[in-house]
Parts: sequence; structure tokens; C-alpha cells
Amino acid sequence: MKMHIEFRHLRTIKAIHEHGGVARAADILNITQSALSHQIKSLEDQAGVELFVRRSKPMRLSAAGQRLLRAAERILPEIEALQNEFDGLRGGRSGRLHIAIECHACFEWLFPVLEKFRKHWPDVDVDIRPGLAFDALPALQKEEVDLVISSDPEDIPGVEFKHLFDYESVFVAAQSHPLAQKEYITAEDFRDQTLITYPVERTRLDIFSQLLIPNKIEPALIRQVELTAVILLLVASNRGVSALPDWVIREVKYSSDYVTRPITPKGIHRKLFAAARENDLKKEFVADLIEWAGLEAKSLQSY
Repeated sequence: MKMHIEFRHLRTIKAIHEHGGVARAADILNITQSALSHQIKSLEDQAGVELFVRRSKPMRLSAAGQRLLRAAERILPEIEALQNEFDGLRGGRSGRLHIAIECHACFEWLFPVLEKFRKHWPDVDVDIRPGLAFDALPALQKEEVDLVISSDPEDIPGVEFKHLFDYESVFVAAQSHPLAQKEYITAEDFRDQTLITYPVERTRLDIFSQLLIPNKIEPALIRQVELTAVILLLVASNRGVSALPDWVIREVKYSSDYVTRPITPKGIHRKLFAAARENDLKKEFVADLIEWAGLEAKSLQSY
């Protein structure tokens, strides 16, 4: 005969063991003693063995009952945790927020935001993926990620782009560099320079996508560096020039040995967005992250 064990059976075994008898266990489980005794009899009939030593006071579990108790102590907490997780999802207190970042410099800017988010939303699973390494927006559509930080908005059904802030890409060079004397920098000025950039595809860098590629200009040498601080140190040492978002320069200014200049008379002005699925924007924790990210970015711009 097959056993059909239900969660209520496991709760019954655990309650009788903890409270030493049917009467007290029935009170705890909020059922009658008769119903509880019937439940035990039905379970023992299925098992084909006695689960309790009935002539003992307080009521003790038999060896078979102890085995069932161990199962109850393992399974019931897992079910309770699962129930709490589902309650959190329904109530909007927990969930998943996997973020893809298409802006290399944005990692440093976003970390303070994520630290605040972690403390305020401890039950939300947060993960960061460098969107530069894969197609982040298609991944957003496929629900592989939940938020994309990008400067290239697209018309995607079911996806909304929330504006975070505006920024300008500026030319950076050592004070002693000849180009530092110019009022603004042109595409042609990069032709004989060592350009220090982040290690990402050219099309993901504003200086290439907005200036050098359209003007068919190739720098003399390209040197790729992972960290913004190291880029600035190399520039200050006159090892090359760079083009960085203006807010990055304000955030990590370590030295007065370099200067910034506009790129072209009008400058290279860009916008940064947070892209999310429209349904997810209704979640409070998603709205909070986007709001805090925008405020953090604006604080950097005010330095």
C-alpha cells in the first residue's frame, strides 16, 4: 500500500512530539482531538507500523515515528521558507534584479547606489553583468536580465527607457600636452595621438561612435586600460590622451596635472538611460533603484 503523506501529517507528528500528547497538539494545530487521533490512525494504517508508543507518558514516538519526525524537521522549514518567499514576491518585498551595464565607467558610479539598495531591499537578489560583453537589450527582452544601463535607447516593444542624466564626453590631456592649449579638440587632432581607452569594442565608446568613426580617423596607437584612475595617471604622465565622461573626471580627480577640453565646438553630449520591461517598472524596488541611480549621478555632476 502506498503512503500518501501530507504536510498536515508532518505537522501533526512534530506537534505531538514537541508537546507530549494529543490534547495539547490539537490545541496548537487548532483541530479537535478526535480529528487528530483519526489522522494518526489513518497515517499508521498507511505505514503499516505504529508511530507512537501509546502506553508512555508523555506520548513518545516509536522508531518509525522518529524517522517521520526527521523528515518533518527537514521538509517543513523548507516549505515555510518557500511560502515566505512567495509571500514576498506577491507583496513586492523580494524578487530578482539582474543588471547589465553598457557603460564601462558606470560600474564605479553605480556601486554606492547598490550598497544603499542592498540595505533597503535585503530580500532582492541583485546581480551585475557587464553588458559590454553581450547583447544586453535582447537579453532584457528574453528576461535574462531585468535592467540595462545604456546610452543607446531603442524602440523595443514592452521595454521603456528611463532617462537618468545627461553628460558630455571631454578630451583629457596632460597640462604640458600641445593639444591642451586648444580651445576645443577636433577629430583630426586624434590622428597622431596615443588614445587611452577602456578595453571594450570601439562602437561602445563615444569617442569612436560619435566622432572618429564618422570622420574616418584612426589614432596612431590605442592603449586599453581597465581602471579610470590608471587612465588619468597615464594621461597626467603624458603617455597619451583620452576621452571620458565629464562626471567621471569630477568623481576621480586625483591630480591637477591634466586638463579637459570640449570635443568639437558643440561638444559630444550624450544621455544615459535605465531600460526595463514595462511590467517591472511597477515594482517598487525597481523604481527605487532607478530613482537612486539618477540622484547619485546628479550628485556627481554637481561636484
